[in-house]
Amino acid sequence: MMRTCKNILTVAAIAVTGLCSTTEAVAQTVLDGAYIKEHTKTKRVVPYTHIREADVLWARRVWRTIDLREKMNHPLYFPTEAINDRKSLFDVIRQGLLVDGSITAYDPGPLADDDEFKKPLLATDLKDLFTRIDTQWTENLETGELEPVVQEITLESGDVKMYRLKEDWIFDKQRSTMDIRILGIAPMREIKGEDGEIRGYSPLFWLYYPECRYVFANWEAFNRENDAERRSFEDIFWKRQFSSYITKWSNVYDRGINEYKTGLDALLEGEEIKQQLFEFEHDLWNF
Repeated sequence: MMRTCKNILTVAAIAVTGLCSTTEAVAQTVLDGAYIKEHTKTKRVVPYTHIREADVLWARRVWRTIDLREKMNHPLYFPTEAINDRKSLFDVIRQGLLVDGSITAYDPGPLADDDEFKKPLLATDLKDLFTRIDTQWTENLETGELEPVVQEITLESGDVKMYRLKEDWIFDKQRSTMDIRILGIAPMREIKGEDGEIRGYSPLFWLYYPECRYVFANWEAFNRENDAERRSFEDIFWKRQFSSYITKWSNVYDRGINEYKTGLDALLEGEEIKQQLFEFEHDLWNF
């Protein structure tokens, strides 16, 4: 009788195992869509046109901030949790840093003002950036005493609501074109005071954008008009399909706009700089 029961249990276990294997096999062969998407995943980066120093008639360095809370920038922010065919820009960066190792993060310095890609961050430094240990005191219901509870808090995609760009505006007289070359991109996290109020934003790290292009080109961003015409993150930056405001441009004092103007005046100053850049390019073709 016991041998019969064992045989029945063995057969049942084999049946369940076989059923699970069959379910997994079926799940792996299910295509979530009408066709296989291969275009973006195999896309190659368009190389930059070589620029000789002798052909640079005019150049200016510009720093700008992308606010992901603006509607036009939502394709860079959503989804806050990765889904089957899409990730947010920060999740793409996280995978490139922690999983693939295809891009390098650079330390912004103790004052978060170093954007010259001097010191690469180590794997341990990145781990401390993406996860932190927080201790909270919780009351024990049995003893009524406060006890420390250690929690590991992970930096989520939804926590990054701004990006800072560093770019060069160059007029190439050989080709008679104005080139905009993005040099660096930095995700920015919120800085909160002791009362929990947001005090500002600070760069987590800097990424060398020409290196990031090879990663951004293989990930899709959402297109509100047509799912068949989704652009990659590289396309969004290449075609300037984002909204931003200027926070600094090269000047003799090496200071940002917020150092001499605040609030609405700072935004208006950024718009004035943007207008000057536009007019300079426009006047080159004013006959």
